[in-house]
Amino acid sequence: MFNLTTIIANIPALLVGFAFHEYAHAWVADRLGDPTPRSQGRLTLNPFVHLDIFGTLMAVLYSFGWAKPVMTQPHYFKGNKERGRVLVSVAGPLANLLVAFIAMMLWVLTLAFLEDSSWTGTLSTIFMSLVIMNLGLGVFNILPIPPLDGFSILRGVVPGRYSKVLDTLETYGMFILVIILFTNFLGVILQPAVSGLYAFYRDTALFLLSPFIG
Repeated sequence: MFNLTTIIANIPALLVGFAFHEYAHAWVADRLGDPTPRSQGRLTLNPFVHLDIFGTLMAVLYSFGWAKPVMTQPHYFKGNKERGRVLVSVAGPLANLLVAFIAMMLWVLTLAFLEDSSWTGTLSTIFMSLVIMNLGLGVFNILPIPPLDGFSILRGVVPGRYSKVLDTLETYGMFILVIILFTNFLGVILQPAVSGLYAFYRDTALFLLSPFIG
């Protein structure tokens, strides 16, 4: 059963997560010499530029999803084109993981300094959503399933002799993704991964901030 409070808290977390995810893709592509993201207005942290309706709905309800893909033209990339593809693809999930860690650090500091303030519960809900949503987006998008970022990364590291296999997988990618979304497969993979990263981030934040929060 869906919790209305959690869904409401997920919305700003989702907007932040998608904005940084897509901006990271666009920024890396732009730095590599591709003018496409900039020309299409994607080099921005405005979340509404990046939203995909179905991916947004999935993210609000299930804490994982996707935004409108940033279009790139790898022939513009400086240096090795495949390396450029991988760098652009990995930038989005890494941005989400970084945002989640920063949110966890701020959450720990907030709890330490506000203690039992009347705002503590509300802020904790917001920070928890920011952490979990961004962890979910980061882990989900790194899965090697087309059209997710993980598949583009896979293409960049797998030897060329397997390209036909990857082409076939890409052809049926959306069909595979839809099946996976409506089974418990993602829960089996994502929940342990997100929970493990959440615990690691919490323990790391507490360790790093312990000298300052007493």
